[in-house]
Amino acid sequence: MIAPLAGKVALVTGASRGIGKGIALVLAEQGATVYVTGRSVHPGDYYLPGTVGETAAECIARGKECGGSGIAVACDHGDDAAVAALFARIEAEQGQLDILVNNAFTLSDDLLEPKGFWEKPLSNLEMWDVGVKSNYVAAWHAARIMVPRKSGLIVAISGFAAVTYTYGVVFGTSKSAVDRMARDMAIELEPHNVASLVLWQGLTLTEKARDNLAKMGDKMTASITSMQGSSVEHPGRVVAALAADPAIMRRSGGEFVTAELAQEYGITDVDGAVIASARATRGSPIWKPIAEVDYRGK
Repeated sequence: MIAPLAGKVALVTGASRGIGKGIALVLAEQGATVYVTGRSVHPGDYYLPGTVGETAAECIARGKECGGSGIAVACDHGDDAAVAALFARIEAEQGQLDILVNNAFTLSDDLLEPKGFWEKPLSNLEMWDVGVKSNYVAAWHAARIMVPRKSGLIVAISGFAAVTYTYGVVFGTSKSAVDRMARDMAIELEPHNVASLVLWQGLTLTEKARDNLAKMGDKMTASITSMQGSSVEHPGRVVAALAADPAIMRRSGGEFVTAELAQEYGITDVDGAVIASARATRGSPIWKPIAEVDYRGK
């Protein structure tokens, strides 16, 4: 059988570890050539394990049977020149980009501290720099490759924080901005057959989440810690299904709960578990796919 994503080229930002790594692995396993970016190049660069090279190597191993592969690129998504060079490299080496997953997001060290926004440093705006602005810059470059080919998918990784207070002003505002950005991009990309949408992650058992739960679980939002956690590959399975969906444009512009899309596509987690949606306790998406609404009048 031909792999579902054979011949596709993907970029997953912030994929040294965590959700980005999980998505990259699944895309490679399903036949895509995956560019893996992140700032961690050498073991020990960060307090948690994982580097871009290690993720790319695992992508190569996972994609061996179906033609998938991984390519590591050290990149700080807060550096616009480095990002421009990244996309120039992808276009030069591949001549195409089919999937962009905007996952990179800087989480401030004091994110879980229960303080007022005025008590936290202005440096917390780093979450806007790599998490909001970086999404725009990456999508800008991606669109310039996708639009001429009349094909492509841009996925923004977000969450329930877009509508429900979670960990502070900057964090929630960042997620809200990401979602609105993705929707409005969908409107402008629609004539060019390029889709843009948002996935809302619930509790994902990343290296950082496990570390936070062990060290500071009492400071985390109870409605999050009580959720059924998923593996990092669960959202990857959903992204892969979206990328292989011939009717993907009908979803463009929408916010989707990852767990709900998984159930719609018949996707389970790596252990066979069906991940439950947290809509009832964490909130509901605002933006529907633009195909379902009069987006210019509403």
